[in-house]
Amino acid sequence: MQLEPAHATAFTKDNPFPARLVENRLLNKAGSAKDTRHFVVSIAGSGLSYKAGDSLGVYPTNHPEIVDEILRRLHATGDEPVSPAMLKLTEPITLRDALSTRLTITGPTRKIVETLASKATDANEKATLDALLVPEAKEKLTEFLGQREYVDLLAEFPSAKLTPQEFVDHLRKLMPRLYSIASSGRVYPEEVHLTVATVRYETNGRKRFGVCSTFLADRVELHTTPVPVFVSHSHFGVPADGSRDVIMVGPGTGVAPFRAFMQERVATGATGRNWLFFGDQKRACDFLYEDEWLAWQKEGKLARLDVAFSRDQAEKIYVQDRMRAAGAELWAWIQGGAHFYVCGDAKRMAKDVDAALHEIIAQHGNMDAAAAAAYVKQLKKDERYLRDVY
Repeated sequence: MQLEPAHATAFTKDNPFPARLVENRLLNKAGSAKDTRHFVVSIAGSGLSYKAGDSLGVYPTNHPEIVDEILRRLHATGDEPVSPAMLKLTEPITLRDALSTRLTITGPTRKIVETLASKATDANEKATLDALLVPEAKEKLTEFLGQREYVDLLAEFPSAKLTPQEFVDHLRKLMPRLYSIASSGRVYPEEVHLTVATVRYETNGRKRFGVCSTFLADRVELHTTPVPVFVSHSHFGVPADGSRDVIMVGPGTGVAPFRAFMQERVATGATGRNWLFFGDQKRACDFLYEDEWLAWQKEGKLARLDVAFSRDQAEKIYVQDRMRAAGAELWAWIQGGAHFYVCGDAKRMAKDVDAALHEIIAQHGNMDAAAAAAYVKQLKKDERYLRDVY
């Protein structure tokens, strides 16, 4: 039997595998302000493999209602041929295809405002656009664009007529979204589990939808709709030495890779201890994978579980507060060779956790700030302090 060359079946970012979604389960319980989903993606027959700590790249499609409105605003049918420059196509595609699956229709830039200003025939519309483009209005323009998507601009400045080609030339490529994998490839070789917060909000009087999160939550039919995916391999992963302790800080959906870590460590019989810091809004309805964590704790697989539910008491408590409260033991684990992991929000949480780690090392290691910073730097160098933040 002649084997095909490896590249013939290799699915990559440029050649994603058409996977199927086989489970879409709400993780939050009644009373939650959030919509966090557990997705199971079947990669059976793909030849793809992954390790705990890797991410899954998902190519979404744009919300069809927004695509339809853009077509109406452009007075287009969707069948018009277009060749968006950034796609480097050998032949044109239809406008509907470009807007649905190839281009980003959120995040408008200054360039579209300049084009609309040059084409607006209504005096009031032109005055509004011109006022946003003067140098001193830089901050105002940023705020204006931050509240809008491309569809808003077409609706607010209808006198500026754009051809389909002119419009798509302003759009960027629709990029895949990377999600931390919430399962171990050793335990689930033909499935990838994801923990995804469905993004829905309102700006400028319009409902907004997270492109990929609502694609998975609302628009993918189980077992039917192809979901183009690829594995993105990461430096983030369990210690090669299974006797090492691990400390995992993962509030909200940041807990995803640590579910994978636990599955992996249990499956391989790792003897090192496991400690999880988890946080969210309310314990009663936002404790993601609660049953699994408590079962691991009961079995002695999870040595310690520290939780912070910010809305369960008058004063908000976060994971970094729990870290400080357990500072002496946390320092003892780190001194003993533990690996320290953080996953989740880069803007605030990861910075607050990093600051708490510095404080704990300074306080319990009897160091000044400079020595604590040098210690943390060495942890990173030794790959004992790893972050997967977004």
